Amino acid sequence: MTISDIAERSGVSISAVSFALNGRKGVSAQTRERVLRVADELGWAPSSAARSLMGARTDTIGLVLARESRTLGIESFYMQFIAGIESELSMRDNALLLQVVPDMETELATYKKWRATRRVDGIVMVDPRIDDPRIAMLSEADALPAVVVGDTSLAGGLPSVWTDDDAATRESLRYLHAIGHRRIARVAGVEAFGHTHIRDLAFRDEAATLGIDGTTVRTDYMPESGSLVTRRLLTNGPRPTAIVYDNDVMALAGLGVAAELGIRVPDELSIIAWDDSPLCVAAYPRLSALNHDVVAYGAHVARRLFDRMLGAEGGSFQDSTPALVPRGTTARAPA
Repeated sequence: MTISDIAERSGVSISAVSFALNGRKGVSAQTRERVLRVADELGWAPSSAARSLMGARTDTIGLVLARESRTLGIESFYMQFIAGIESELSMRDNALLLQVVPDMETELATYKKWRATRRVDGIVMVDPRIDDPRIAMLSEADALPAVVVGDTSLAGGLPSVWTDDDAATRESLRYLHAIGHRRIARVAGVEAFGHTHIRDLAFRDEAATLGIDGTTVRTDYMPESGSLVTRRLLTNGPRPTAIVYDNDVMALAGLGVAAELGIRVPDELSIIAWDDSPLCVAAYPRLSALNHDVVAYGAHVARRLFDRMLGAEGGSFQDSTPALVPRGTTARAPA
């Protein structure tokens, strides 16, 4: 599809189409609107071949989040992660193109559009899943350089930067077991995400090894669902003496539910959160958490992507293993 096709369909000259598509003066608002509408109907995109012949760079990397848009305003992980990416981009005079989409299908369509238009120079792919169709797309011969934020087992040979969720999950259980807890629940995130699956397996295996009565319940990482499942855990049947949450905002929500029910933390219930954000230190009592420098994580991912864009081969790069920091929400299990 070329601008000649658009000109013919629109009934204007090729130069008028060029002016309209590039936002230049020389055409009326009505003509510009008609040309853009026809271009959209025809599925037109700038020639990536022409851009590559010119050696054009956009000095932009792309990040797509297939999450609810309000996630960015609630979950601190991505704001810290993006801050880390930006710390590297600013040193290289590059920009981040962030797009929040409702589902994976839209994310795949976004990658196709970026590839066709050469809108970005590289892609940061987050939340990898088992048998993830994005991996196949980003592995194609003409795909944009990409780095997967997730375990190497999920990256399909693409470069990946990861943290050891398995070891961190086991550490939290061993600590709780050592201070007497035998009935422990885990409030988990989205089941389809690969890192959730890794934590699921580690929790189940370590609970069996230690002889712990372990229960996993599912959420969408949002505080509302964290409150809902916590209330169920604490009011239905024998309640757990400790709960491990897959993020900090759900742990804060759980802390509030315990107060609502008159359950004292940590005397009657211990709580551990993932991703030790400033929220964990600001809470009262301060939340025990699996500490992970998310800003440094984002910066590490950005550096690996720049390496990839310069022609480096794929590789698996471990960033860290989250370490447990006991604070005011963990104590010996009640008798």
